[in-house]
Amino acid sequence: MLKEFFGKKRHYATLGVANDSQTDAQKDNIPKGIVDKCSRCGAILITKELQKNDFTCPRCDYHFQVGAKRRIELTVDEGTFEEFAEGVVSTDPLTYPGYESTLSRARESTGLAEGTVVGHAAIMGYPVVIGVMDPKFVGGSLGSAAGEKITRAIEASVARRTPLVLFASGGGMRMQEGILSLMQMAKTSAALAKLHEEGVLFISIITHPTTGGTSASFASLGDIILAEPGALFGFAGPRVVEQTIRQKLPEGFQTAEFNLAHGMIDEVVHRKELRSVLGSILRIHAAKGWASGD
Repeated sequence: MLKEFFGKKRHYATLGVANDSQTDAQKDNIPKGIVDKCSRCGAILITKELQKNDFTCPRCDYHFQVGAKRRIELTVDEGTFEEFAEGVVSTDPLTYPGYESTLSRARESTGLAEGTVVGHAAIMGYPVVIGVMDPKFVGGSLGSAAGEKITRAIEASVARRTPLVLFASGGGMRMQEGILSLMQMAKTSAALAKLHEEGVLFISIITHPTTGGTSASFASLGDIILAEPGALFGFAGPRVVEQTIRQKLPEGFQTAEFNLAHGMIDEVVHRKELRSVLGSILRIHAAKGWASGD
């Protein structure tokens, strides 16, 4: 299959440039689990090599989306992750048409019961409570179960006085759950207010994309806010903003680099360096005994 793939599209695979004359079906005819296509430069990459490169493109440095399980593997010390709140999963409170099947497909494709995973772990030897949103589970949307799991992670951080690390992603609130989804913005923000009062460190990490209610609540409330290169971070998407204000937006609007230049985040960190940067922050915090907000 791989030989046939490269034989038919040798000019495309070798140059790593998308051929606009191909149909969408042809472009998507990539052997799953063998090769991947870079969404930025169009390069065809061997999946195993991409994994070794922490799922970043060796040609243009594009950061691929990674699931919650892979994100945890890349971030925490091996063998230290202990998940909790596994039984908190999404239901269908409004009997929204098609929602149950949407959840079933998301669980099957990601291998997760819910789109957010939380647990205790260590990073470079320092204990943390970590939460990761999976961008591929119903678009990384924030439903009532995800909000509950994030809140429990915050409460666990308060109880143990252990730094909290949250990876945010997704396109906002899960509207199939109506007001129950929207309530998670206030719920998580209120829990973080308690964390701040207790002087416990919260590191928020922005991954692509982080928008909507997620960006408007806990993702923007970190004592330290980091972001991966090129990650989209804002409330409404650039196209919606441009249509609303009827003005041309500046180049790179809402990217991590744009937000850094305008004071919305503290640093843009490459995925390969993120674990060591987190370790340094945790080491400084532990050595100095600084409380969040000091």
